[in-house]
Amino acid sequence: MSATAGRPTRIASDLLDSATLEGARQSRSAKQQLDHWARVGRAVCAQESAARMRVEAALAGTLPLSQLSGEEAVVFNAEVQARVEESLRSMDLGAVLNAAGITTVSLDETGELVEHRPDGSSRPLATP
Repeated sequence: MSATAGRPTRIASDLLDSATLEGARQSRSAKQQLDHWARVGRAVCAQESAARMRVEAALAGTLPLSQLSGEEAVVFNAEVQARVEESLRSMDLGAVLNAAGITTVSLDETGELVEHRPDGSSRPLATP
């Protein structure tokens, strides 16, 4: 058994919710379902099949998406979705928009609208 077995790990809440639901259908706990998905994903990613290489080429932009088979397109879409979700988790969209000179609006801890300007200032907005 690995030295990391049983090590506490943070899991995205949407994945945990999905694993709980799917795990119940498969008679697995949420942890067992996550482990299963991870093992399947690891096996798929480790394959150096022609189909996997075609998906990698499409992800790199060297193969047109129209040339992927239906199954390859499913894997391609899953890869893109995972990459987008990973980017969104690590991105500070407010900072990106601020750097681009875009004024943003957010809700504060009391649910009131607050305007954030690119110069770093902010002000509460009047609500009707």
